[in-house]
Amino acid sequence: MTTALQSDLVTQLYRQHHGWLVGLLRRKLGNLDHADDLAQDTFARILTARDTPSLNEPRAYLTTVSSRLIAQYFRRLSLERSYLDALASMPEDSAPSPETRMLVLEALTAVSRVLDGLSPRVRDIFLLSQLDGLPYAEIAARHGMTVNAVQKSMIRAYQHCYAAVYAAP
Repeated sequence: MTTALQSDLVTQLYRQHHGWLVGLLRRKLGNLDHADDLAQDTFARILTARDTPSLNEPRAYLTTVSSRLIAQYFRRLSLERSYLDALASMPEDSAPSPETRMLVLEALTAVSRVLDGLSPRVRDIFLLSQLDGLPYAEIAARHGMTVNAVQKSMIRAYQHCYAAVYAAP
């Protein structure tokens, strides 16, 4: 689809469904300002997408895109809260600068987004191995699977992470 055609499609989509989407998001979020922001982000995401599908059900498509953005929004809030809680327990003289805090939050959000691309089971196996340092045999026992299956899950996780970091956008 050409850029001009895609832009026209998004413009038409915006005119016909922006108000509806803001209302939907306001009901989900309970805040008009956040709903407006996420509606704008939804249309921006569609506009910058490599390929916009033909839309037989535009509201279903908008709901899907905006739901993903809502999940990212809440994930970021959760990460921020967790990080700020961890900072609060640190002595003030060793707390990072505001710039460092923002960089860490951005990195945590990026890592979270990559991990969300894994299936829940593979993600859990990966985190048990990488964060908790559990050996494959213990992970296998926890999940009721063989060590070989854990190894294959780890390979899938590593491949996914590699592709997310090094693949061209």
